[in-house]
Amino acid sequence: MAEASRAPHVEVRDLAVGYGDFVVQRGLNFVVNKGDIFIIMGGNGCGKTTLMRALVGLQSPLAGTVLFSGEDFWRASSDARQRLNRRLGVLFQVGALWSSLTLAENVALPLSEYSGLPQERIDEVVSFKLALVGLAGFEEFYPAQLSGGMKKRAGVARAMALDPDILVIDEPSSGLDPLTARRLDELIVELRDSLGTTVVVVTHDLASILSIGSNSIYLDAETHTMIPTGNPQDALKSGHPKVRHFLTRGAA
Repeated sequence: MAEASRAPHVEVRDLAVGYGDFVVQRGLNFVVNKGDIFIIMGGNGCGKTTLMRALVGLQSPLAGTVLFSGEDFWRASSDARQRLNRRLGVLFQVGALWSSLTLAENVALPLSEYSGLPQERIDEVVSFKLALVGLAGFEEFYPAQLSGGMKKRAGVARAMALDPDILVIDEPSSGLDPLTARRLDELIVELRDSLGTTVVVVTHDLASILSIGSNSIYLDAETHTMIPTGNPQDALKSGHPKVRHFLTRGAA
C-alpha cells in the first residue's frame, strides 16, 4: 500500500479497561492503520470484548486515550462523539438483529435515523448492502428464518449501512461451522479490498486469525496487559512464547 494509505486510523494510548476497581487490561498501546485487518486475540476472559466496548463507545475506559484519525473519542463533546460513532460499524457476536424486523428493515434502521435520505434511496442502499454480503432477494425474510451464517452476513450489511470507515467485529466465527466461518472471513477481506474499510476483529478463532489478520495484539489474562504480535503468521513462527503457545493450541 502507498505510505499515505498507511496513516494511523485508530490509536490507543496507555489504555486501561475494567469495571470499578477491577482492571481487566492495562497499558494498552497500539495503532490500527488504514486498510488493516487488525486482530485482537486472546483466550476466554482476557478482556477482548471489554476492550472492544471501549473502542466503540459503549464503555468508558479507566484511563488512557482512543484516537480516531487523531481525534480523542472519550474527551470529545457529545456531538463530536456521535459524529465519530457514525464512522464506526459494529457487528456484535450474536448479530443483534431486531427479530421483529425484516432484513431490509434492520439494514434500513440506521439509514432512517442518521442519513436523511428519502425512502426510495434508502431502499436502494439496503438492496445494495444485502447484495454486497450475498443476501440479495432476502429483503423480506425475518432473522428467525435464516441460518447462523446468514444472520452474521445480515449483521455485516447493517454495520456497513452508513459506509463506515472502520468495521469492528466481535467473534465473527462464534456459533458457525468451519466452512461458514471461512466464507465470512472471505467476506471481511472482500470488504477491506473493495471498499477500503479498516477492520478490527475480536476473536480467539485460530483459523480466522491466521488467514485474514494483517496486524494483531494478544491480550494476556495472566499479566492483564497486551503483547504486540504484528502479523499473526510471523507471530506463529517467531513471536512471544505465550503467543505461539496460543496460536498452536499448546503444541509449541
